[in-house]
Amino acid sequence: MTAVTLGWLSAALLLAGLLAMLEVGHRIGKRVSAVDPEAVSGVGPIEGAVFALLGLMIAFTFSGAVGRFDERRALIVQEANAVGTAWLRLDLLVPDQQPALRDQLRAYVDARLDGYARLALDPHAEGVFAKADALAATMWKTAVAAVKTEGVPAAAMTLLMGSLNEMFDLAAVRVRAARSHPPPIIYGMLYLLALAAALFAGYGMGGCKRRAWLHSTGFAVVIAGTVGVTLDIEHPRQGLIRIDPFDQVLADVRAGMR
Repeated sequence: MTAVTLGWLSAALLLAGLLAMLEVGHRIGKRVSAVDPEAVSGVGPIEGAVFALLGLMIAFTFSGAVGRFDERRALIVQEANAVGTAWLRLDLLVPDQQPALRDQLRAYVDARLDGYARLALDPHAEGVFAKADALAATMWKTAVAAVKTEGVPAAAMTLLMGSLNEMFDLAAVRVRAARSHPPPIIYGMLYLLALAAALFAGYGMGGCKRRAWLHSTGFAVVIAGTVGVTLDIEHPRQGLIRIDPFDQVLADVRAGMR
């Protein structure tokens, strides 16, 4: 079961929990209001504080998830640009030194693309970039020997080796960014706050003669749906909101490496 499936399952359970807390709160509030009608309205400040904290937590988690999504998308473009720059700077080498490095760079990019495709199937898979890492080590040694060849401009070492280093660094950053998520306790606190808010909301409606079914259900659906979407964005290679299409940027660069 994937993280996104678990996320939407937990959102569905949260929806059920919210509806249950609304019902429990309403029954408690109705009993209390039958004895003391003013007791129900007296919890307004507490209810407001809980809802304010819930809104803050939702905003924090959602904006964080969107921020990480944008960061991962930007890193794709940066890596593609770094690969393209490294490819162009191979022209600084003498013609005899270029074919081997170009073949290695093509194989490296193919291995990276294959790794990202495998991550889409299993984001927690280990060793998906082992081949790419091995090719990177080989490419670095080949490049070091190539820039020391007679006839290679002195600037080639700085320009070519710098672009290769940036390319490798961005590859490592992308892997770390893909596995960067907030601590589970953040979501645990969010779920508890949502349930507490539902309990207080139901309690506050205990003094009403009619139940506001539309408002109650709408509240539960919106909160649970927002949490589900947040968890979906946190794992953009599995859920409904995907980052996979942006890998085409790197694939386009690979297509131009001829």
